[in-house]
Amino acid sequence: MISLFFILFSIVILYNVNSMTNALCLQKEIPEDRQPKVFRTINILITILLLSSYLEILYT
Repeated sequence: MISLFFILFSIVILYNVNSMTNALCLQKEIPEDRQPKVFRTINILITILLLSSYLEILYT
């Protein structure tokens, strides 16, 4: 049950972070060729954070 909740929570978090990243790229006028790198970096870091949170919840 907790896994399903956490997966849904993670999807919502990733969607919101990507929306905010897009707004940041537009506001700061980051060039089109650098935007994929920005998105990739932020998505990897958020995924690591979510995974570590899930493992902490799972094993405590």
